Amino acid sequence: MKTTLVALALGLCSLTALAANPHVALKTSQGTVEVELYPEQAPKTVANFTQYVKDGFYDGTLFHRVIDGFMVQGGGFDRTFKEKPTRASIPNEANNGLKNEPGTLAMARTSDPNSASAQFFINVADNAFLNYRAPTTQGYGYAVFGRVVKGMDVVNRIAKSRTTRQGMYQDVPATPVLIEKATLLP
Repeated sequence: MKTTLVALALGLCSLTALAANPHVALKTSQGTVEVELYPEQAPKTVANFTQYVKDGFYDGTLFHRVIDGFMVQGGGFDRTFKEKPTRASIPNEANNGLKNEPGTLAMARTSDPNSASAQFFINVADNAFLNYRAPTTQGYGYAVFGRVVKGMDVVNRIAKSRTTRQGMYQDVPATPVLIEKATLLP
């Protein structure tokens, strides 16, 4: 009886842990990508990202930078390639043990380690050089906060898009790749 109760309790804990991680569906013009977010490792980043999702911010934005063998980046520009206004930047949570491995979701930022706001990228390769190494401008890295759990084939298809230049931006898909809708899943 005790063994059964312990096994049941462990099973419920496992289900609770699985249920605790939010999932977001990114419906794109190339197909749907589902990501699992890790609030335990990156609480501020996940709260920031999910708030943008709830606000509908990502709906109608582009994957505006794609580099096959590296990553696909989106969440900052509308269909007309106009940058969307964002909330304040968030602190960099790259020192959380998560790595920039294929299929992981990370925050895009400028050279300032604490400048991430809305833009994110999905790694399509092992990008260890983007991982946290030290609390310095060069070593801070890029905060991983989730992982693709469905639709990595869609991400890889986006990564293989033919690219061009648009104004001062390089690696822009020649045929726009739109995030039609971002939805927090129940």
